Amino acid sequence: MNTFNPDSGQPSSTRSQQHVKLFIPGPTEVRPEILDAQTQWMVGHRMPECIDLVGQIKPKLSQVFFTEQTVLISASSGTGLWEAAARNCVNKKVLTCVNGAFASRFSDVAEMNGKAIEVLDVPWGQPILPEPVVARLATGEFDAVSIVHNETSTGVTSPIREIAQAIRALPNGNDIMILVDSVSGLAGARIEMDAWDLDVLLASSQKAFALPPGISFCAVSDRAMAKAKTVPARGYYFDFISLAKSMAKNQTPATPAVSLLFALDRQLDDMMAEGMENRFTRHLAMRDRTLEWARGQGFDIFAAPGYESPTVTCISNNREIDISAFNKFLRTKGMIISNGYGDLKGKTFRIAHMGDTQMHELEELYAAMDEFLA
Repeated sequence: MNTFNPDSGQPSSTRSQQHVKLFIPGPTEVRPEILDAQTQWMVGHRMPECIDLVGQIKPKLSQVFFTEQTVLISASSGTGLWEAAARNCVNKKVLTCVNGAFASRFSDVAEMNGKAIEVLDVPWGQPILPEPVVARLATGEFDAVSIVHNETSTGVTSPIREIAQAIRALPNGNDIMILVDSVSGLAGARIEMDAWDLDVLLASSQKAFALPPGISFCAVSDRAMAKAKTVPARGYYFDFISLAKSMAKNQTPATPAVSLLFALDRQLDDMMAEGMENRFTRHLAMRDRTLEWARGQGFDIFAAPGYESPTVTCISNNREIDISAFNKFLRTKGMIISNGYGDLKGKTFRIAHMGDTQMHELEELYAAMDEFLA
């Protein structure tokens, strides 16, 4: 809640004191400094102040994507960029790799946008691996493949680099658009747009970026930009050509969430100060500690060994605890975790260790969880 003091001419922020710390996989915990960054005086999105702001953001965002190619900002959630990837990069048919709830939704979005799809189904908890992907793509039926890098519903990270390498080794490999959702991975789990030769890499603000929800980002390869020009009916809002033309002028075609841009600029400064390598190391350490805690309490890990996510751990409820009661207890301690997603509700629970979460905060969570489980 914001109030205005007419004597000072400055806004003041009065946040609720009933804060529940989020250990859920989105929206994630947002630091007060980032929340406060949104309280800058509003500016018009065509004013020099906003153009300069976007100009400051772009090179830092490119560092997070590990790219020198086009980076776009969308006034949507990552779901919107699923639609953008499908509308801009598919002429023939897309192979949609499904190993969890969000990969399934990515597939649905492509189909609902009128694209021909074929689903490569993989059991939940397992990663997408190169061999079955290239076996289907080698038929020549497809001009795109969609893959979720870090499946939030299962806590599985798929080996995107190895998949991309295998695709590019096909005779038609350079004609296939590699469309990657890293909504809960990017900025926490290593993924490199250029070095891994991806075509679309997308993410949202409310996961490992540790920002409020409301904007999303993607990197688009030069190859994908050229492909988009050949695709009819790209629509208006998510047209890569239009978005890139505006972004070249440090603008967006439609009004962006300006307050979130202020927060993004501040958060990117802090991420650069931490260093991406340090950020990856911190996330891996938190992942390893979470696996240690879960196994120490007699729980199984839902993700296949070796493919456990650096940002969110999905824990099998083999002890058959009451997860709702578990969370009710945790709320009395000022914290909350996440139940299983969709068909996994009650069968698993998830602990997010992403964004700006620190190890000492996780230790406080584990202490509270140990108390409930004792």
